[in-house]
Amino acid sequence: MKTYIDKCCDQCWHSKDNPCDLFVTCSLEGPLCHQNENCKEKYLNLYNELKYVNSQVPIIFIGMGTCGLASGADKVKQAIENELKQKNIIAEIVPTGCIGFCAKEPIVDIKLPGKDRISYCEITPKDVPSLIETHIIKNNIYDKKLLGSFGKSTDKIPNINETPFFKRQLKIVLENSGIINPTSIDEYIAAGGFKGLDKAIRLMSPEDVVKEVKESGLKGRGGGGFLTGLKWEIAQKKVADQKYIICNADEGDPGAFMDRSVLESDPFRVIEGMLIGAYAIGASMGFIYCRAEYPLAIERLTNAINKCRDYGLLGKNILNSDFDFDIRIKKGAGAFVCGEETALIASIEGKRGMPRPRPPYPSDSGLWGKPSVINNVETFANVPSIINKGSQWFSSIGTKNSKGTKVFALSGKIKNSGLVEVPMGIKLKDVVFDIGGGIPNDKKFKAVQIGGPSGGCLPMEVMDTEVDYDSLKSIGAMMGSGGFVVMDEDTCMVDVAKYFLTFIQNESCGKCVPCREGTKRMLEIIERIPVSYNHHKIQYEPLQRFKGIIHLQRLAEVIKDTSLCGLGQSAPNPVLSGLKYFREEYEEHLFERKCEAKVCKDILTFTIDPEACTGCGLCAKKCPTEAIIGDKKQPHQIIEIKCSKCGMCFETCRLDAVQVN
Repeated sequence: MKTYIDKCCDQCWHSKDNPCDLFVTCSLEGPLCHQNENCKEKYLNLYNELKYVNSQVPIIFIGMGTCGLASGADKVKQAIENELKQKNIIAEIVPTGCIGFCAKEPIVDIKLPGKDRISYCEITPKDVPSLIETHIIKNNIYDKKLLGSFGKSTDKIPNINETPFFKRQLKIVLENSGIINPTSIDEYIAAGGFKGLDKAIRLMSPEDVVKEVKESGLKGRGGGGFLTGLKWEIAQKKVADQKYIICNADEGDPGAFMDRSVLESDPFRVIEGMLIGAYAIGASMGFIYCRAEYPLAIERLTNAINKCRDYGLLGKNILNSDFDFDIRIKKGAGAFVCGEETALIASIEGKRGMPRPRPPYPSDSGLWGKPSVINNVETFANVPSIINKGSQWFSSIGTKNSKGTKVFALSGKIKNSGLVEVPMGIKLKDVVFDIGGGIPNDKKFKAVQIGGPSGGCLPMEVMDTEVDYDSLKSIGAMMGSGGFVVMDEDTCMVDVAKYFLTFIQNESCGKCVPCREGTKRMLEIIERIPVSYNHHKIQYEPLQRFKGIIHLQRLAEVIKDTSLCGLGQSAPNPVLSGLKYFREEYEEHLFERKCEAKVCKDILTFTIDPEACTGCGLCAKKCPTEAIIGDKKQPHQIIEIKCSKCGMCFETCRLDAVQVN
């Protein structure tokens, strides 16, 4: 299918030098110019068809991202198909990606002919008969699971964007996620897709594109925060017979799923961003480095790449412009260090994923020694909107030094877990308590881990901090790729530091001594803090623990200053932020042998209240070390020296007679 001709019809006055402002591909005659009267009606019919405006049958949209599938969306889809068949209802089922509200999956939207699209949440196969009967047959609202409407708000049905989860969000990267079918290139085009690419190629020189991205203030959303336009400019000025553009989709932070969701929900947007970047720097080949643990993302990316090739948007002579570009997918094996750009390059080249010293930077000498630009998924997904609407529009969003929006993955102890996109400058507390809905089960907020294992744990006293690159650094955290893990009062910060250091130690490539040995020593110090030295399995003396904690911060600073890559340089952040904001908790473990959250079992003491114990013997039967003694129907007791701190007695007791101190 040809996707560009100089004039879209004989009567159209638009040409390559004087184009229309909306690029649309259709199955009729290639692009249609919506400003020409002869084409306008055809275009509107195509647009309405793709947006289901003129549909004469009910349309049922089902969120089929990983989160939806994990919640049972495939079973819901099967139940809907069976119910429609049983009741002889003709309807179209459209799979979509994730709209972001993962806590409410499976999400099902229904659009009746001439009516607004209505969204329902937490749909189960048992809900399907009532949902179909109420909404499709009786044309009423299924109030039980109502989420909102995509039309105007009414007393009975709020607009979905007025609900608390969506109200504070501003969607640029996620504007199509959960709305369109991620496998349909026509739907993406109808939603304005490839308009930015068309504008860039027909109206702008590569230098103009770089200037526009540079002036937008877009920074890399992968964690480094380097100006995207500046990176592109360096690569553009390099003279080489081959240049590469690489999308880093090796998302490895615990609790992060931003890239995966974007690739599953709107893969064409990422490809369009890569195309614009390739045109700007003069690249003819691109790679998407995606971890193999994301099979659905890879499946939808593969489909999108093939569709783009079919439509002439990848390959030779794209849009009749002499611009050649193609994309391949490289599957990563799950190594966290391959998120670092030089390690990623090594992996694509077939080598072990290990960072190398910089300079030279990839923009000068990257993949196979050629100039290469590496940006992450979210960065590329911002580019089409910047080219479409201009740098001034994008830079008007956010703060002085942090422009645009940021996508975060809300997870942990929070009511509304999911994917959110917020303008830079929003306060941390607004994300946690307004969008996230606060802490479940009436628990108290304790901290938020932002920036992944290289980020920091932030307490309530800094929740008024704005979300931008500089502000987060000033309080000991970092933007990172967008992980946002919330913790409640039952979280032990010493245990959190141990978890992240264990993760970093396991993921260290081992190339440089500070990261390989330094993080191991830090982990050993942290592991000693909650250990009870009189426990029969432990040989640590109190002096060892005190010495370790004294040297911990100094060791962290050395690792930070001397490690080779960003992984090692930021590895101590969870410990440093813990010592800064939760020092009392560390000291409580160290001096008082006490864990307020009752997580560190080695320093816990299990006892049985003789007044509450009835002598049923269940705890004694479950105890693996036979540390519980007592006669039948008489109060039991725990022999502390034999107790392994497993907590089995606490979990078994039905009378709450077992106490933990």
